[in-house]
Amino acid sequence: MTNSFGATSTTDEVLRGIDLSGKRVLVTGVSAGLGVETARVLAAHGAEVIGAARDLSKAQAATEQVRAQARSGGSFHLVQLDLASLDSVRRCADGLLAASKPLDVIIANAGVMACPKGTTVDGFETQFGTNHLGHFVLVNRIASLLKPGSRLVNLSSAGHRFADVDLEDPNFEHSPYAEFTAYGRSKTANVLFAVEFDRRHKARGVRATALHPGAIETELGRYMTTEVRARLMAEINASLPKGAAPFSYKTIPQGAATSVWAAFVADSEAIGGRYCEDCHVAEIVSIPGLRGGVQPYALDPQRAQALWQKSEELVGERFDVN
Repeated sequence: MTNSFGATSTTDEVLRGIDLSGKRVLVTGVSAGLGVETARVLAAHGAEVIGAARDLSKAQAATEQVRAQARSGGSFHLVQLDLASLDSVRRCADGLLAASKPLDVIIANAGVMACPKGTTVDGFETQFGTNHLGHFVLVNRIASLLKPGSRLVNLSSAGHRFADVDLEDPNFEHSPYAEFTAYGRSKTANVLFAVEFDRRHKARGVRATALHPGAIETELGRYMTTEVRARLMAEINASLPKGAAPFSYKTIPQGAATSVWAAFVADSEAIGGRYCEDCHVAEIVSIPGLRGGVQPYALDPQRAQALWQKSEELVGERFDVN
């Protein structure tokens, strides 16, 4: 596995010289930010990219550059997916299954962050329901399309360090709602889902990983006020090692770099069931705060199995490896 990439690497640098002709990739959340850039660079390198988005009109406008830069053999088309509605998720999965075309990579990129208290169509807390349960159902329903050698890439966040999952009260029915606690729970769930999916599918040659793309100014932070942003920046800087450079945002191409690195460049054995950041596998770090690394609870295999079982219970479906 290459060690030549880092926090400032871009998508174009990570995929330089790599031909993705014949590869088929599903990317969720292609109406803005990281999803658009991820789809762009993959199609530009010859991949067939299926972009999933809730608002197809918005996504169509946002992905003009994706179609324009798709090189010979590369292509891009959209499918409708509202992760906050399991009916929409199941329709999307049914359509992909009906096409019967195998996938090389699923990049579960879509998500919401630190939004006001609310629920999905199915009554789940918005962030847990959208970021975790929507992807949980989608990926498991189309898992048979992942051929040997393929990968699942879940976008998590350093925000997983805000909170572990709460399997007893996932919808804040018995505890006060806090935006970043809910976000942290959902991002921890993204990691745990990858851990258990990897365990279940690695025997057939399918691996899964989760990652932190870095802090990027995109539409994901639409609910954050100026005051909240300033407080987060202060907390991040306070947690940095002595002498480290102050925090700075990544560009969108830098933010999407770890996604494409994990999808096509990194060694699958090295990243399987792990958490990555800045184009490398992150260290396990139990120190509080938003510094780099992954909290031990996010990689706990027993916790991952318990979340899987709870998720099946919540969505009313069982997912076994065929």
